Amino acid sequence: MIDGLPAGRKGRLFIGGEWRPPTGGAYVPVVDPSTGQPLGEAPVASAEEARAAVDAAADVEERWGEVPGHERARLLRAVAARLESDRETMARLIASEVGKPIVEARVEVDRAVGVYRLAAEEIRHLGGESFPADAYERPAGNEQRFLFTVRDPIGVVVAIGPFNFPLNLLAHKIAPALAAGNPVVAKPTSAAPFTALRLAEHFAAVGLPAGALNVVVGPGRTVGDALVEHPRTRLVTFTGSTDVGKGIAERAGRHAKRVILEMGGMDPFIVLDDAPLDLVVPAAARGVFSYSGQVCTASKRLLVQASIAEKFAHALAERARALRVGPALEETTEVGPLIDAAAVARMEGLVAEARGAGAHVLAGGSRSGGPGSFFAPTVLDDVPPEARVVREEPFGPIAPILRFTDVDDAVRIANSTPYGLQAAVYTRDIARGFRLAKRIRAGGVHLNDPTNLRWDALPFGGVKESGLGREGLRYAMQEMTEVKLISVNYA
Repeated sequence: MIDGLPAGRKGRLFIGGEWRPPTGGAYVPVVDPSTGQPLGEAPVASAEEARAAVDAAADVEERWGEVPGHERARLLRAVAARLESDRETMARLIASEVGKPIVEARVEVDRAVGVYRLAAEEIRHLGGESFPADAYERPAGNEQRFLFTVRDPIGVVVAIGPFNFPLNLLAHKIAPALAAGNPVVAKPTSAAPFTALRLAEHFAAVGLPAGALNVVVGPGRTVGDALVEHPRTRLVTFTGSTDVGKGIAERAGRHAKRVILEMGGMDPFIVLDDAPLDLVVPAAARGVFSYSGQVCTASKRLLVQASIAEKFAHALAERARALRVGPALEETTEVGPLIDAAAVARMEGLVAEARGAGAHVLAGGSRSGGPGSFFAPTVLDDVPPEARVVREEPFGPIAPILRFTDVDDAVRIANSTPYGLQAAVYTRDIARGFRLAKRIRAGGVHLNDPTNLRWDALPFGGVKESGLGREGLRYAMQEMTEVKLISVNYA
């Protein structure tokens, strides 16, 4: 039995401070990936209900924007405190909905608590600038003017979250939006709605004004499109696939709406010939296999200098075989299930295609037994550069190894995809590592750390087709506000 599920295990929509069943009575099952059994049912909103959620946010837009910053901070801290008290229930919901190992799910809750607290602190720094008017020759009279900027809330923010971090990645959208004075309409994935809906319960309990946060669930082609295209929506913040993100950008662009897009990646994990393998191999395993590789910043291509590649490959395969695969709610599980059976089938296809192209399977390579959506941690060696597994984001527990000859070769391979989210470089020679890091086209490069590091307060995002804009509390709040210049003539 999982605590935290709604009565009857049927979710409801949260619009304008009210809990509503979907008007059409449509629901879809939410399945536990560890067992293949249904947890409950997600409500399926209509396009009209999505538009009603934006209307509710727009109705409170001016009032919420005028709430003093210290009061917005108090509400965010109160939500953080409630989440902290509800840690175990939230973690078990996450583990059950998306198959994240319970130990990692608790960390996600802890991070979300920190995000709301950080957002409350950043309200104090959301200011403008002053300018010396007399430094400008024109217009005349600048000697008796004072110039400064302020940051105004941008308006209704639509927050579209993915399945893999159903609490923390929504926090990275909701927290800065509310902190900056914007009302929010959140659309969590239908695969994991209950975590987001329980979060809304906490916001309602602390007294957030009705309409300042709304939660609707449903498919992107109806609910998502209606949210993006509503005339009162001013910014869309999205985490998910590149194809979906491009579609959102196209629709938002037609109406001059701002977007923050965190999309796909093919993050390279580069191992130079002087790297200490006793430290690198465990780091690579964390980078590839944490949460079964279902992380946008997972290490998806292992680029290893040829002279040490064979030793590295066999050591990683040995470690992969030793990982404990099991249900998400078991405390000893290190690698849980994939999100659904379709993801397992995709892994099988990627491995089969790579093997047919000449890659060698050193560990795993097939689904695991049992009723859930499990796929064994997999290591592929001698992967040809044209294989799909190193061209398309796998989003699964597959470690494809590509060999390179020298640094120039490593840079060429690292930059050879349309993506540029994060990268890792392992070497004892920090100067060598810095030079390589400067040449890699990515939003972040970690020297002697895996690709899947993120500091919640610091800028995060990708280049090329990995993203537009930046998350990270202060940086997201800047994206979610408009700069206004005010001049005062005191003559």
